[in-house]
Amino acid sequence: MVLRNYARNREKADVPDRGLPTSLGVGGPFYLTCLAVLGVVYGDIGTSPLYALRECFYGRAPFPPTTENVLGILSLIFWSLIVIISCKYLLFVMRADNRGEGGILALLALVVPMEGDGRKRRRTLFWLGLFGASLLYGDGVITPAISVLSAVEGLRVATPAFEPFVIPITILILILLFLFQKRGTAGVGALFGPVMLAWFAVLAILGTAGIVRAPQVLAAVNPVHGVRFFLDNGWHGTLVLGAVFLVVTGGEALYADMGHFGRRPIRFTWFGLVLPALLLNYFGQGALILDNPRESFNPFFHLAPSALLYPLVILSTLATVIASQAVISAAFSLTRQAVQLGLSPRLLIVQTSSEEIGQVYVPTINWLLMITTICLVLGFGSSGNLAAAYGVAVSATMFITTILLSFLTRERWGWKPVTALLVALLFLLADTSFLGANLFKITEGGWFPIVFGAVVFSLMTSWRTGRDILNKTLDDMTAPLDHLLENIAGNPPVRLDGTAVFMVRRLHAAPPMLVHHLKHHKVLHEQVVLLTVLTEPAPRIPAAERIEVMKLKEGFFRVTVRYGFMQSPNVPVALRECEQYGLRIDTDSVTYYLARETLIPTEKIYGMNIWREKLFSFLARNTLRATAFYHIPPGQVVEIGIQVEI
Repeated sequence: MVLRNYARNREKADVPDRGLPTSLGVGGPFYLTCLAVLGVVYGDIGTSPLYALRECFYGRAPFPPTTENVLGILSLIFWSLIVIISCKYLLFVMRADNRGEGGILALLALVVPMEGDGRKRRRTLFWLGLFGASLLYGDGVITPAISVLSAVEGLRVATPAFEPFVIPITILILILLFLFQKRGTAGVGALFGPVMLAWFAVLAILGTAGIVRAPQVLAAVNPVHGVRFFLDNGWHGTLVLGAVFLVVTGGEALYADMGHFGRRPIRFTWFGLVLPALLLNYFGQGALILDNPRESFNPFFHLAPSALLYPLVILSTLATVIASQAVISAAFSLTRQAVQLGLSPRLLIVQTSSEEIGQVYVPTINWLLMITTICLVLGFGSSGNLAAAYGVAVSATMFITTILLSFLTRERWGWKPVTALLVALLFLLADTSFLGANLFKITEGGWFPIVFGAVVFSLMTSWRTGRDILNKTLDDMTAPLDHLLENIAGNPPVRLDGTAVFMVRRLHAAPPMLVHHLKHHKVLHEQVVLLTVLTEPAPRIPAAERIEVMKLKEGFFRVTVRYGFMQSPNVPVALRECEQYGLRIDTDSVTYYLARETLIPTEKIYGMNIWREKLFSFLARNTLRATAFYHIPPGQVVEIGIQVEI
């Protein structure tokens, strides 16, 4: 007999349906939602004017600030924002939502099944998407470093006396930023939107004042100037795309944050404020360079009157901190998705808000990001040097996103093959151009995000493959559950009062630890629950559809609890929900039986190289204990050790 939890209303759900951040105004008036979008979604792309245009004329491959070059590069910036952000992400990619959630892992779950034969048939596509997700961690360490450092460098414009203090001030701000993460963003979330609103207003005002100096800069809207730039500069002209790409590096953040706000407010805010403000500022910087080519080494801060320079530095620093916060939060969210999808070892994940499901804190990731970011600041020394490393990881991720989207348009959206191919080729042309230009940065620092992403990818793939091998090995050690129940009926053991909960992976097999316990102790509790916790390839499973209970023979129950990859499992809460099916469990006195595998790397079993087996064994030994991950009281747990060769 199967009993399912079909609640009569969704108010019983333990999280909001889409995890909308209520403290940021979501769910209230539309303008408050848009204000929240400014503070969370557009921080990364909104701070690109600090360094993007400067790198075109004063970076590693600078171009002379002639009229033709200024108009050509501005034309490339204009059409990059239109094609990549406005068309690709806002109009197409954001349609690929996984039950309201976005991000490359959510997209990957739509295209490639996480389990079964479907994933095996698309193994290459699965690993490609996973590599794209790994590269985002590289973006997560570079963005705070380059953003905060470029803002603090504005002090150099005021006076060279601040030169020795730029690095120490940047490191201090970064340390404070990462120390703050454990408190969550709810406390200052309401400030993010107004600060970014002021930031974009200042961008527009400064840009407009700059355009007045040389109105002819508006001619850059004509794409002919971009084409002429390549014709005049030849192959060397393609190198500028590595710097131009810096204006669109926040594109993936738009998609990743879609689940918090929905498509409509993100699109409205982009076309209504962010895009006009960015274009005005870039064109204003271009006009300043046309009027005075010597200002090309830091055109953003030279747009401001000298009397307003210090307030602009302060506002820039606040904006870059907010931009960094958005990227760090995205890394936390990506980590939770990876853990729930079985792509990462269990890590401590702290929910920092009872109302906002998207606000989580992962201590291990936080300290890793902080140490790496500080090392980047010390190692590269300036935002200009960091710009050489920035963009490689994001451009590769954007390229992979387009590939995954091309499969989605045909298989999920039902597009005609010709239409899907033409759209994919259009975006791949832009993505390939940017990726190719960024690859030239590898020797100048671009190797770092690639290496960082490769390390993360190795960890994820080793963990995933190792878990598959381990599960197969354990499956070979199990017996059919029906046989076990028949043996219990024929030779009844001593039954104890209370409830025993055995955590099991397979639904129809007897867990080895249960067989081991029964064989050696000859006793069973009066009520035995075989509990399986599954993570579905969907962001959230409503409480109404989460629990399934099946009553078996001999006092056994099989309970299946399903969570989405954006949710954190809580076993005691799930067991309390079972009471309405006739399964009464006193969670304060229940005994939980967990298996603790001791892994023995060996070359006997085919599947991974020995070094990867040792890496998987190391990760397994240091993974978060199941008691903490599933919120099981440690005092009620009995662990049964099993040695397994892998």
